[in-house]
Amino acid sequence: MTPVQAILFDYGMVLSAPPDPAAWQRMRTISGLSEDLLHREYWAHRHDYDRGDLNAQAFWNKTAAAAGIVLTPAQLAALIEADTDLWAQLNPPMIDWVQRLQRAGIRTGILSNMPDAMETGLRARHPWIESFDHHTWSHALNLAKPEPEIYRHAAEGLATPPENILFIDDRAENIAAALSIGMQAIQYTDHATFEQEMRARGLAHLLQLQGSTDSQIGTI
Repeated sequence: MTPVQAILFDYGMVLSAPPDPAAWQRMRTISGLSEDLLHREYWAHRHDYDRGDLNAQAFWNKTAAAAGIVLTPAQLAALIEADTDLWAQLNPPMIDWVQRLQRAGIRTGILSNMPDAMETGLRARHPWIESFDHHTWSHALNLAKPEPEIYRHAAEGLATPPENILFIDDRAENIAAALSIGMQAIQYTDHATFEQEMRARGLAHLLQLQGSTDSQIGTI
């Protein structure tokens, strides 16, 4: 079996919990969009926003334009904050495992499709993000999963051959792209199933790591 020397994490739905319904409702209230329109327009433009083809202002103006709404600067700022809150709740067992890996000296990275304003907001809320050895943010590269080049960038940033990297993501197409460049990969659905898959692959030793208690790791 090829040894795992570094672990690369998606952010949304892996390090984070599912989207916060209260934050979504705030976006509806702030924007004045109906549920159907907000859902349609948010996701219609979100990939371009993640990829850096749109900045926050352009993304939200395009989203609101579907209903003929012109956003004020105050509305724009409030929408950016609510959108960050949408993805700010965490997945505690995964964060705990990340920190145990880091204390044990295992290299860790984040590879996330994430727009500029959200990266800024989440890093301000969650200091533990700085503890990863490398961050690959889609907007900064004008690339997004499942484009193969973004995976290669993450591997180079971790200074680890792709075959020695375990990538964890919740989306099947992103897992397939990681496998296509030679990474090991597991699709994340829930933590119990993830740990079962790790054991099935002979990676239980990584789940059992404790590491030194002397390391200064960011906390939730």
